[in-house]
Amino acid sequence: MNSGTGCVTSRDLEFTVPQMHAMANDVVARCIAHIAALPQQPPHGVHDAEALCRRLREPLPAAGTALTPLLDDLFERCIPQSFNTASPGYLAYIPGGGLFPAALADFIADTTNRYTGIWQAAPALVQLEANALEWLREWMGFPTGTRGLFTTGGSMATFNAVLCARERHLGPDIRRGVLYTSDQAHHCVIKSAKLAGIMPDRVRAVACDDAFRLPVPALREAIARDRRDGLVPFMVVSNAGTTNTGAVDPLAAIADVCADESLWHHVDGAYGAFFQLCDDTRDVLAGLERADSLTLDPHKGMFMPYGTGALLVRDGAALRAAHEATADYLPEMPSAAEFYDPSQHGPDLSRGFPGLRMWLTMKLYGADAFRAAITEKRALALEAVARMARLPHVVIDAPPALSLFPFHLTWPGATLAQEDAATRALMAATSRRGRVMISGAVAGGRYVGRVCVLSFRTHARQIDQLVEDLGAAIDEVVAGVRG
Repeated sequence: MNSGTGCVTSRDLEFTVPQMHAMANDVVARCIAHIAALPQQPPHGVHDAEALCRRLREPLPAAGTALTPLLDDLFERCIPQSFNTASPGYLAYIPGGGLFPAALADFIADTTNRYTGIWQAAPALVQLEANALEWLREWMGFPTGTRGLFTTGGSMATFNAVLCARERHLGPDIRRGVLYTSDQAHHCVIKSAKLAGIMPDRVRAVACDDAFRLPVPALREAIARDRRDGLVPFMVVSNAGTTNTGAVDPLAAIADVCADESLWHHVDGAYGAFFQLCDDTRDVLAGLERADSLTLDPHKGMFMPYGTGALLVRDGAALRAAHEATADYLPEMPSAAEFYDPSQHGPDLSRGFPGLRMWLTMKLYGADAFRAAITEKRALALEAVARMARLPHVVIDAPPALSLFPFHLTWPGATLAQEDAATRALMAATSRRGRVMISGAVAGGRYVGRVCVLSFRTHARQIDQLVEDLGAAIDEVVAGVRG
């Protein structure tokens, strides 16, 4: 405020056309250089993280800074200090590759800045998003009448699924409701249940079988026990590929249980559902298409950037009923039967255009390209497990149902504690070599190493490097633990 005139001092935040060209060219050039250099970058770049973060702390700047030094900081100091999930050698956790066209879509969405919370505000753009959800529905074998939602990831998709199941089967009496899952389920299940009002004491984590799958007899027993105790079983969450071991639950048998018991069946397909596209894994996922709802993570099996999740709900009316709301200032809703309205199928009213990255990428590549890429990841995982099984001291704990498998080290006379220590040491020693990164988990009462092949940049060369680096480290690691 200018105290002499009482007028507001104007500050123009717009850049000129030449300035925008220069800024965009600088950003795009650095991004492309980063992608081109990925094969030479280590998959794991975090070093002295605490000290780095302390150095990065700073007060709010009063004046602006030029773009070039900010990009220097990002690309030279901050971005390298991370798990390089876009690396072709990233075989840890669940890789997320980040297809370049999706980044272009985000740039378009952010610069045009269209509001898609309600259908009337951008009907053509919302229709493109609805098209992309419809393509996912077709791929997963869900029926006409299914509705979906793009989310920030699998966790929010799971939350919305629990919400739908709660509304359908419990209504206002949610305290007696019980949800069932495997003890190998992703931790977002219990978190989502809690957010939806289903407290942890009403979530049953049924102990998995020897193949790390949810056992149907134990599930039936748990449901019967809770009914005898006056509780209300309402939902089962099964796994189409667990994070720890890649196991796929017996989806068809669980669907039968849910049909018999009138329960909502949700399938967590965040990691594995896109293997529906492969001929040799479709049978493994049999029953997925019978689910009441399905979590998808396109930032995994479709190689999208992080922040791309999706939910499909077989009865689209149930998804709408859980979220439907209006206000006097909003326009009249379109026909629910014909037109998709994002605000009536999810919790967000304020939203940009999250579906553009899916629509543009799927249009550019076509379904066959994704099918071929997923099939290659499956083949690479089978190659990796066959070659690793021939390495000394390696035990494969479960073959890859899809493209992820667990293993551990052993030797005559080894204790469980020694096996765990050696396997942990092997993970670290292999990743330190800087060509591939692998990670581990606790499953079946022991620590296991994990190999997950799912990056679109991972090819035969990275499997060669994995086997070479494991082989080079195993004897040293075992000798060190054995003493």
